[in-house]
Amino acid sequence: MLKGRDLLTLADFSDEEVREILEAARTLKLLYNMGHKVNVLSGKTLALYFELPSTRTRISFEVAIHQLGGYAIYLRQEDLQLVRGESIADTARVLSRYVKAIVARVRNHEILEEMARYAEIPVINALSNLYHPCQALADLLTIYEKKGRFRGLRVAYIGDGNNNVCHSLMLACSKVGIDIRVGCPRGYEPLKEVVKKAEEAASKHGSIVEILHDPYETAKGADVIYTDVFVSMGREEERDKRLRDFAGWTITKDIVRMAKEDYIFMHCLPAHRGEEVASEVIDDPKHSVVWDQAENRLHLQRALLALIVP
Repeated sequence: MLKGRDLLTLADFSDEEVREILEAARTLKLLYNMGHKVNVLSGKTLALYFELPSTRTRISFEVAIHQLGGYAIYLRQEDLQLVRGESIADTARVLSRYVKAIVARVRNHEILEEMARYAEIPVINALSNLYHPCQALADLLTIYEKKGRFRGLRVAYIGDGNNNVCHSLMLACSKVGIDIRVGCPRGYEPLKEVVKKAEEAASKHGSIVEILHDPYETAKGADVIYTDVFVSMGREEERDKRLRDFAGWTITKDIVRMAKEDYIFMHCLPAHRGEEVASEVIDDPKHSVVWDQAENRLHLQRALLALIVP
């Protein structure tokens, strides 16, 4: 039973709960594609609190809320008394009296944790510096649609391992039995505590979590090649250093040739062609599924809201 639950990180959700969310997403996607409406949020208002800019996350949540019959209030940090010193705790208490859930996109994960501690309503992580669970769940939905299974698949994530997308993707894959390899330059490995949690979850399924330091070795035999930007939001001052450190890590045709012949390419977007991925890879109509992946944010968000919002 997921009603009233916070979603801060997939580490807090069981394997069965992850599969429940994915099954709901598949069902609701089918129903909406057939023209059926599911108005489970009728008469309910939700707050979208965003400290950071967004395209897919904001729009998919707003559309999902609307399609479920609810109403979304978009709030920037400067729209609230937070800019005048009101605490996260007091803000969460007040919002709990007005809305049915808080969807929050924040710079620091600690803000989400404090918000969830004091809110009397569900708090959903729409991105923090540590985790991006909604993205990873939509990624699983896309992989299942394209491959028809989880067991026996290998995902190769190539790029910055110490970022929110990689962390959540590791947890997501390990909970459904997908082998995941993370390839990154030395010094950019995922957080050790996240690796440990992913390994613990993977051990239940006999799947593997590996950290490598060679993009070609990481891509070898992969069913899925995945990357993200080398310079994430909030790290723009590191741009020059990061681009030097990631020289040779761009996903090119030479790298994807190491994958299986029927590999799919994924990217959470936005993409910087020529940096983390070559145009010929991300725009390859045979292998790239990034637009289906982006669409599935909507279907996954819809399922999450239907299951979680009381």
